[in-house]
Amino acid sequence: MSRFRTVARRLVETVGLQRVAFRVQEYLWAVSSRDRNVRSSDGIAVPDARLIVSVGGHANATAFLEGGRDVAEAIRAILDAHGVKLANLKSMLDFGCGCGRVLRHWRDLPTSVAIHGSDYNRKAIDWCTRNLPFVRAAVNRLEPPLPYETGSFDFVYAFSVFTHLSRELQAAWIEELARVTAPGGHLLITTHGDSFRASMTPEEELQFDRGDLVVRHSGMAGSNLCAAFHPLGYLTSFAGGLELRSEEHTS
Repeated sequence: MSRFRTVARRLVETVGLQRVAFRVQEYLWAVSSRDRNVRSSDGIAVPDARLIVSVGGHANATAFLEGGRDVAEAIRAILDAHGVKLANLKSMLDFGCGCGRVLRHWRDLPTSVAIHGSDYNRKAIDWCTRNLPFVRAAVNRLEPPLPYETGSFDFVYAFSVFTHLSRELQAAWIEELARVTAPGGHLLITTHGDSFRASMTPEEELQFDRGDLVVRHSGMAGSNLCAAFHPLGYLTSFAGGLELRSEEHTS
């Protein structure tokens, strides 16, 4: 059976059906979800299984809610460590916000903080617009630019975004996010580094050890099928003129 699966997978890759096969798999995950009656303690609606799958690669609503809470707490801790309080910001952007996994946790921030979310998944943005009235949600394309003026935000974050983009899109988006970040502001992105070695093939690990970016299924950029792994040395050059500060986070 395992040999059959290997042959089938290679056939799918050879004839270029990865996108179709992956979307079918996402659909099956969603329709088989058993978390349809999960309620959130914050009183905000829980997205349907299809949206949760598109964000997290699974249909577990409980894990979706807990993961968003953990990321929000990590963001607060990282900013606190650098003397930055979310409540004192003028504006912030969740780039690749999906259906508000993290955004929902900013409801209690002062109204003086302009909270924005952006994603190329229109259905996810529609969900945010309906359910997160404190967020200004906008649709972006898979490629830059964003619909914001230069220096619009004191703080921009992108959790689990650059880990699912091709090399070319990563280069374009780091430049674009730097553009919309105000002088003296903070840009926070997450990457898969050395602690994700177990997820790499032997060939990918050799490439990673040479200090080169590893991208799997780059033709599916923007989806959970595309996976990128970033050596620290590569990040140093990738950041360009930005001041690079490394933080450990596993969520």
